Amino acid sequence: MSIAPEPKVLFILSSHSQFGDTGKPTGWFLPEFAHPYAVLAPHAKIFVASPTGGEAPLDPGSVELFKEDPVCKTFHQQQSHLWKNTDKLDNYIGKAVDFDLIFVVGGHGPLWDLTDNPSSQKLLGEFYDSGKVVAAVCHGSCALLNVKIANGELIINDQPVTGFSDDEEKQVGLQEAVPFSLETELIKKGGKYEKASAPWGPHISVGRNGRMITGQNPASAEGIAELFLKYYNSGRK
Repeated sequence: MSIAPEPKVLFILSSHSQFGDTGKPTGWFLPEFAHPYAVLAPHAKIFVASPTGGEAPLDPGSVELFKEDPVCKTFHQQQSHLWKNTDKLDNYIGKAVDFDLIFVVGGHGPLWDLTDNPSSQKLLGEFYDSGKVVAAVCHGSCALLNVKIANGELIINDQPVTGFSDDEEKQVGLQEAVPFSLETELIKKGGKYEKASAPWGPHISVGRNGRMITGQNPASAEGIAELFLKYYNSGRK
């Protein structure tokens, strides 16, 4: 039996560090990178990019919230090189054929710099059109809102999709501070929005015949990586 070659994974992090005009720091959310990385790193070659390159801001609130989480703690202590020296998104345009998965990490930062980012949209579309898997977790799903695929339709159109819910946004008290409701926009763009039966529960939506995987919240991040490996190892690359 032949063994599948080591997959290549491109993680996308936000470069946005401020929560609107509140002065509150934001960025990407620790467990949404740490947990999938822990699943994928033993089996895959990992690359990390952001809109501006260089250091991608880690939301300090997520470090505090998950300071007792052993996976997050180890990742934060040992893997800072991954987010302190990211490549620019532009450097990967035209290279989707060389990869197997693109994974957009959440946090509130992406709402500002990945929702309407032309490079991100092009890259995500290229990955899908090249037969690769496109994934996003929590607020990272905003990066899919305006992505068009080869047939001209939006990637989320008429597809199961999830992301941070309105109920969860209200529970963290930020529903009035975010630039838009992710749940509402995913529905407006034609997505078949799904969510867990209760806030903060894990939920993963699979669309596009297994090639678009989204997770609702931090608890869903690890499962996305596990599902990708299952697909990859079964030959669904």
